[in-house]
Order: sequence, then C-alpha cells, then structure tokens
Amino acid sequence: MLEIKNLTKRYGNKTAVSDLSMEVRGGELCAFIGHNGAGKTTTLKCVAGILGFDEGEILVGGVSVTDDPILTKKKLAYIPDNPDIYDFMTGSQYLNFIADIFGVEEDVRRENIRRYASALELSEEEIAMQIGSYSHGMKQKLVIISALLHSPDLIILDEPFVGLDPKASHALKEIMRDFCASGGAILFSTHILEVAERLCDKVAIIKEGRLITCGSMEEVKGDASLEEIFLDLEAE
Repeated sequence: MLEIKNLTKRYGNKTAVSDLSMEVRGGELCAFIGHNGAGKTTTLKCVAGILGFDEGEILVGGVSVTDDPILTKKKLAYIPDNPDIYDFMTGSQYLNFIADIFGVEEDVRRENIRRYASALELSEEEIAMQIGSYSHGMKQKLVIISALLHSPDLIILDEPFVGLDPKASHALKEIMRDFCASGGAILFSTHILEVAERLCDKVAIIKEGRLITCGSMEEVKGDASLEEIFLDLEAE
C-alpha cells in the first residue's frame, strides 16, 4: 500500500530525513516512533504530497506521489497534528466541501458522517456550529471525519491522539483497528511508546532523520541492540 524508497529531504544544509526506506502493507497498522524533531512529520508530509523531497521515491498503491500526485491523494487521507481548517465555515459546510472535492455521493457522505460523528461523539448541533467556535479537540474530530469520507486506502496521521479526550481517543483507536481489519493501511506518528505497543502490529523507529528499525512489535522489542533506544523513548 505504501512504499518509501531511499527518501531524503533537506532544508538548506540540514538533512531532515536521510535515505529512509520502509513499507506498510494493506491490513497493517504501523506506528512511526521518534522524539520530537526526529523527522516524523517531514516524512509524513512527503508521503501526503505536501512537501517535495530531494531524493528517493514514494509509492501509494503502486503509484508515485511525484508522477501522479492527484491519483495518490485520492488514495490516501492525511490528518495533521494541528488542524488548520476554515473557521468561517460550519462543520457541516466543511464536511460537504471535502466530500465534494473527492466526489463522494450524497448517500455515502451522509452515512459516513453519521457513522464517524456518532463514534467520536460529535453531535449534529456541534457539526452545525461555526468552526471558529470549536475547541482543538472538536476540530480534531472534524478533521478525522473529513479524512474518512472518501474511504481512502491509506491513512497518514501525525500525533493523532493529542488534544482528544480519553473517550474520543478510544473511539479513534477502534476506528483505526476496523479500518486495517478491512484491508486499509495506517501509518501514524507518535513519541509515546506505550500507545504503539497497545495498538500496533508494526513499528518503525526514526532517530535524527534515519530509520533505525522497522518490523513487528515482537521483533523490534526482542532486539537487544535496541534496548537503549526503547529506554530512551520510555523516559520521554
């Protein structure tokens, strides 16, 4: 579903991501772990087509993000850590705007909005409100719903649980599990090891822009050479 091959991204003289290669297959829920500043967000933005990159290749469903950016964007959804959406719109207007962009049929969008709003406990009254009145958590819920409207194959999430209340965090985890159980793929960033251990079947660790390891949680946790890195992450 997602193939990253020798990705390198530089900002001037600084290399944010260096020669990173990894894969997330359909059905896999993969955590992308590292300290703040390790290169997680840069990598995810490259995958989503928000940032260009200097070297390497990224494929979504076998399609290059540089050769056919429109098609790859149709195949994925990106949920940032800090939602930046149109405050002048109501929640309903925003969701319909996103659904229109992706050509989602009326009955499908209504059902998806109902389903995910119910799961995240965002009421019809709240969806009818102007986004400018929303809390950070409500904006995060709205962005999650909007990302799922077009039934993507791949979901990219950047620190998705920040700003969500415990009930919404639990609901999102269930949504993520169900999505992967139906054949979708998820790559999400976090600096909290415990979240990855409880939720994921695959983990990738990045440090100072370089991929340290990528594999099943059992394989990675069982690698004695990585013990110091895990202790460092647990201490954060």
